[in-house]
Amino acid sequence: MSPRITPGLADAPERVDVVVVGLGITGAGVALDAVTRGLSVLAVDAHDLAFGTSRWSSKLVHGGLRYLARGQVGVAMESAVERGILMEVTAPHLARPMPMVLPLGSGTTRRQAAVTRAGLLAGDALRRAARTRPETLPRPRRLSATETLGLVPALRPAGLRGGLLSWDGQLEDDARLVTTVARTAAAHGAHVRTRARVLEATGREVRLRDELTGEVRTVRTGAVVNAAGVWAGDLVADVRLRPSRGTHLVLRRDAVPGLGASVFAPVPGATNRFVLVLPQPDGTVYVGLTDEPAPGPVPDVPLPTEPEIGFLLDVVSAAFARPLHRGDVVGAFAGLRPLLDTRDGTTADLSRRHAVLTSADGVVTVVGGKLTTYRRMAQDALDAAVAAAGLAAGPCRTRRLPLLGAASRPELAALDQPARLVRRYGADAGPVLASAVGVSGLPAEELLAPVADGVPVTLAELLFGVTHEGACDVADLLDRRTRVGLVPADRELARPAAERALALAGGPVPRPPNPPRPAAGRGR
Repeated sequence: MSPRITPGLADAPERVDVVVVGLGITGAGVALDAVTRGLSVLAVDAHDLAFGTSRWSSKLVHGGLRYLARGQVGVAMESAVERGILMEVTAPHLARPMPMVLPLGSGTTRRQAAVTRAGLLAGDALRRAARTRPETLPRPRRLSATETLGLVPALRPAGLRGGLLSWDGQLEDDARLVTTVARTAAAHGAHVRTRARVLEATGREVRLRDELTGEVRTVRTGAVVNAAGVWAGDLVADVRLRPSRGTHLVLRRDAVPGLGASVFAPVPGATNRFVLVLPQPDGTVYVGLTDEPAPGPVPDVPLPTEPEIGFLLDVVSAAFARPLHRGDVVGAFAGLRPLLDTRDGTTADLSRRHAVLTSADGVVTVVGGKLTTYRRMAQDALDAAVAAAGLAAGPCRTRRLPLLGAASRPELAALDQPARLVRRYGADAGPVLASAVGVSGLPAEELLAPVADGVPVTLAELLFGVTHEGACDVADLLDRRTRVGLVPADRELARPAAERALALAGGPVPRPPNPPRPAAGRGR
């Protein structure tokens, strides 16, 4: 497996059929769709893979129950279909079934419980309509109080009448999905380049700057797809977005001990709003999320606000026996949803259906949508680009195209490889370790040991991030190829291992001291 994702523009093509701007999940998906239709592709990002919203999600592959409750049946059905494709065809190694418990406590009326149960049954009907197997996602059912406490012993027992158990999809990691899609696109021949900022773009030409060397070059193309997310309006002026901020907290597992399922904690006074408590495989728990307007300039890294943190802690504390405090929060992150401005309604009411827009100069922009439906968003955007440019392209293949490392769950379970690598790389776990041994000359035992106490990341993963996934500094490794950076204290513990991986793999790529800023806009 030779390196395919490359920082900078060295040896980049001067002409391609499609330039994709932005390497979040949608841009990576467009690159994969385009190259597997037989088109030549250059996909670029000013920063890194999964630098924006795609790494700030709840790490869920959800079936659209929330949208069904709002009457958005089409959006919900699309989510259910794409969830099934991810979990059973394209990425079963990265998406797993997740049990979810909605506790029925004293604050939940019997009418609310009945409405919620009806919603879960409707969601299961969507699952059946999407032809997702019950072995993948079992049917929902009612739990007794004893069963509920057995799954979530930390819940408040007083007034607990029972619970509702349902199932949805959970990602190993959202940034890992982005990286895997990008690697798959590169394996099919796409040129995937990070640290390549778009300064100007029309439907036929893109001016780029290499952020590592400062070199500016122009690439001619048949079509340009703008998948820059919340920055899409910086590239195409007539695209108006109304971002909303979703905040999550990160807790240690002992803050909510014994968590055997995710929990939907009802928001007091709201009929159909919940805060999610989501156990993660690395020993942390995510709590989220909010939906707040985020006006003003778009920051590179959004920050949670203290009122949002307090709101999340208060809602969860009402459902659990031990109240959560600010000191339980070991990390927090926020993402901005790239919602199209419809000029009415709050951000919570804006449709999550994606939109594909074509500018007067031919740039195709895709905005909105959800991580779960990235494949369909990419297909629709590329269909529009191909039609507008008159490109000779084959049919979309991504519905049945497994990502690198994909295998059935029985096949994954039978692999004689380290469990952590199987979770994160699937059938590629063996080659990842072999590559790390070959690059470093270190024994497997040292490469597979946790890089620090309480930090399960391994040196093998960090090395592979440099040699095959385009990581060129500590932030790439700790904040995106792995997610150690979500807990600042763990990030500091892991920093020496990241620096060691960069040195073993040849060292970080040099940067110019002060590269010139773009002439206009942010560029992506």
